Amino acid sequence: MAALKVVCALVLCMLVVEPMVTTAISCGDVAKQMGACVNYLQKGGNLPPNCCTGVRGLNSQATTTSDRQTVCKCLQNAAKSISGLKPNLAEGLPGKCGVDIPYKISTSTNCNK
Repeated sequence: MAALKVVCALVLCMLVVEPMVTTAISCGDVAKQMGACVNYLQKGGNLPPNCCTGVRGLNSQATTTSDRQTVCKCLQNAAKSISGLKPNLAEGLPGKCGVDIPYKISTSTNCNK
């Protein structure tokens, strides 16, 4: 009987703790999702469908404030390293992909808010 109580307690702990375990988004994840957008962000033209797939996927992955801050910082760092990036194309990208975000896409955005 005592063993059954221990097993029940362990199962209960697993049910409570498991949903709390999440994986944080990394800059590698951001780069993977946004890689298809780079050419568009440099040259304009037709927006590749897989770019919007990445934008929507990244938006759905960034569910917490911490995730969104990480994504923001990663995008800003990436933007600094991509030559020829057109800020107006980057700013309009979420809307073109049907994603609504409550802040402006810009290298001057404060990611800590």
